[in-house]
Amino acid sequence: MITESFPGSAARRKDGAVYDSGDRSEAVRAWDDLREGAMRWRLWSRLGWHDIRKRYRRSVLGPFWLTLSMAVMVASLGLIYGTLFRLDLEGYLPFLAVGLATWTFIASFLNEGCISFIELEPLIKNVRIPMSLHILRALWRNLIIYGHNIVIFAVVAAIFGIWPGATGLLAVAGLALLLVNAGWIMLLLGMICTRFRDVPPIIASVIQLLFFVTPVMWKPELLGDRRYLMVLNPFYHLLEVIRAPLLGHAPGWESWVAGLLFAAVGWAFTFACFARFRKRIAYWL
Repeated sequence: MITESFPGSAARRKDGAVYDSGDRSEAVRAWDDLREGAMRWRLWSRLGWHDIRKRYRRSVLGPFWLTLSMAVMVASLGLIYGTLFRLDLEGYLPFLAVGLATWTFIASFLNEGCISFIELEPLIKNVRIPMSLHILRALWRNLIIYGHNIVIFAVVAAIFGIWPGATGLLAVAGLALLLVNAGWIMLLLGMICTRFRDVPPIIASVIQLLFFVTPVMWKPELLGDRRYLMVLNPFYHLLEVIRAPLLGHAPGWESWVAGLLFAAVGWAFTFACFARFRKRIAYWL
């Protein structure tokens, strides 16, 4: 068995003997796990790139097959729903392009968060590395795919002459906020789905429901007086802080507040669960 020590697991005395730092609290060990996982960015970034290469090995276009399929989806759905809702394609296609690309990213990290520990069972049982590193690996892999898909929006924006200007820089902050939320969501789902194997199919069904209730293919203006219902959907806010700046509009302050509050509450709850159940993940596999 290959083992690798990291902060919070063991310490080395001056005489060279290794002993378990049992006096450290589980919260400190959980924090060390998160910190050590973030510090090993070279490892999880390379593993993420390796996953992409492995998935598209011997493929001519590689991950750009995702870009091609996204382009076909945006074009077809744009024509269909633009006609049904009687929307101007010049405004609707860019809206749909960035919305679908971002939602695909959200749905991907929700689905992969459920299996982030399960699919790496041999590695977790044989190599002692921070649990958070597996989450960062999956998150980085999906971020790479998102980078390929968002190219479609750039092409559509160029065709219709959309230039967000300085406002577009807010999309970088919006993406950072989305990633912060994605981290705790994937970590929490990873623990829950490792313990309860019936949860992943439930999450998949919930994602389909969220897709229809979140303004991805339809604009919030269509709700009319009931637009206030969007306030209750956190994924709408996480989508809006990226989409609105890219379309040249500043997101509302309520979207930033909702995203930050969602991150604060989510990380507080997830960290408490991680501190308590981190040691049991390997036994649940």
